[in-house]
Amino acid sequence: MSTLGLQNAFAALKQDLLAPEGPRISTMRNYRFAILPYPPEREFEVRRRARQLSDELKKRKWEVLDVDLHACLVQRLRTRLREDERQKLIDSERRIAAKDPMRPLDRLRGPLSRLLEGEQGLAGDVIREIGEFAESHPDQQDRTLIWIRRLGALYPFVRTSSLLRHLDGKTFQIPVVLLYPGEHIPPTGLSFMRELDPDRDYRPRIYSILTEPRQGVAPC
Repeated sequence: MSTLGLQNAFAALKQDLLAPEGPRISTMRNYRFAILPYPPEREFEVRRRARQLSDELKKRKWEVLDVDLHACLVQRLRTRLREDERQKLIDSERRIAAKDPMRPLDRLRGPLSRLLEGEQGLAGDVIREIGEFAESHPDQQDRTLIWIRRLGALYPFVRTSSLLRHLDGKTFQIPVVLLYPGEHIPPTGLSFMRELDPDRDYRPRIYSILTEPRQGVAPC
């Protein structure tokens, strides 16, 4: 993926957020959700571009919420597992990795997926965080952006399609953009981390790296 591809995707997103009639990242007002996919190796460049866009929006008196899924994951592990349970998982992972570096993920997938998946899992934590933010910024839906990022921390325990399914209709009509480490498989497929078979039932708009900025709009 070229830098120009990322630049164009962020420029198109910026233009749609700042549309005169209000954010238009989706054709459905009650589903203001979009996905910006990028190669996992470009993680730090994507963070930089997202931060730049956030800073510009804040200068325009926007509210921006940054939902860090890695932080949500760590918090859930700390609050839902006892210290001895966490240590048991760590010790098991180290022991198995010494024999086969690929096996620990398979061993952890079961217990962690049960902890993270579902409406009462990580999705519930994200919904509560968005809800609290929306409550503290009433009547600002058209001037608020929520980033959901650090999705790579969930691999391979949570599928993105499952997370979005539980968030559907529970984001208070605030524009939400998921920064997605993976590959866009046109027209609507996405392969998480370029490792999993692509899910092809995504409803949100996908800001592909092939997206070009519209005429007259400078890249962000």
